[in-house]
Amino acid sequence: MKTHAVRPSLRSSLPLGALVLAACIAGGAAPLTFQALKVTDGDTIVLNGEKIRLEGIDAPEMAQRCLTPTGQEYRCGKEAADALRTFLSNGPVVCKGATLDDYGRRLGTCYSGALNVNAAMVESGHAFAFIRYSSSYVAEESRARAGKAGMFAGKAEAPWDFRAAKWQNASAQRQVQASADAQKECPIKGNISKGVRIYHMPWSASYAKTSINESKGERWFCSEAEAIAAGWRAPRGS
Repeated sequence: MKTHAVRPSLRSSLPLGALVLAACIAGGAAPLTFQALKVTDGDTIVLNGEKIRLEGIDAPEMAQRCLTPTGQEYRCGKEAADALRTFLSNGPVVCKGATLDDYGRRLGTCYSGALNVNAAMVESGHAFAFIRYSSSYVAEESRARAGKAGMFAGKAEAPWDFRAAKWQNASAQRQVQASADAQKECPIKGNISKGVRIYHMPWSASYAKTSINESKGERWFCSEAEAIAAGWRAPRGS
């Protein structure tokens, strides 16, 4: 379930040494040199503090599991993030795209050297073509499926279906637990940890172990946009 508007933000560092990274904004803007790159998950990166959502693809969530051809469960979301790191180390990184999503993230096509990273993620079987928004990488997904590449060698749930199921389950539990005057259909957890306001989406790895104490100012949110507007941020390093 990954609309371009709703995304978890799970971060991990990408050490690339002295590699010079550049982000080029479409529309004639001059390239900007960056010294830091982070991979959030299999389809989101951070260049010098700016989030860039790889347009046209949808990778498994960090907490998502897939099945190998022999039926063994593995962390395909983590593998997708690892694959993205590998592709980004192919050469200088340039991301093109001027469109922003509802949360201020730039939607972009990223290149590492001559490699189209968006396309490589799909063709290697580490991401789906995000057909709800784009048909750009349908051919790459078809080839990945035919060649049983990556997660397509076994069984993999589409990320949008995974998120939708997690949201539905969390909403159902919330309706059972909520008081009569509470927002029963708002399953996003707004936790406060050491004074820091952090929100957890239902598919977040930390969601189940996070409890909400409304008497301490913690709260529930109905959308990621609402949480961000209220001053909460996504978790880091989870």
